[in-house]
Amino acid sequence: MYSPQVLDHFEHPRNAGIVDSPDASAQVENPACGDILKLTAKLTAGRLTEVKFLAKGCVPAIACGSALTQLIIGKRLKEAAAVSREDLLRELGVLPEASNHAGHLAMDALATLLRQFTG
Repeated sequence: MYSPQVLDHFEHPRNAGIVDSPDASAQVENPACGDILKLTAKLTAGRLTEVKFLAKGCVPAIACGSALTQLIIGKRLKEAAAVSREDLLRELGVLPEASNHAGHLAMDALATLLRQFTG
């Protein structure tokens, strides 16, 4: 049902929690299923040096939050903005069709987070 990568990120989430004194914070919700993803981040010298997530929802929503943090930590804002849903799905392997919303939720959270820095 779920790829080994999805299960690994769900069972061993990376960067879970909230960044202390974050420079930006974003929370998005999928009104159809109720999944919630919150991202907090610290920016140092133009790079995302710390990013953490909190998720309430299905297995893929948690896995997407975890994988997304790994994809963007260390990147400049422009590089993080260039991360695509396809990049996220490559990181996670295949998501079941019914779970595609989790990837969209993660990308919406990223866009909302980055807007906190760019205005």
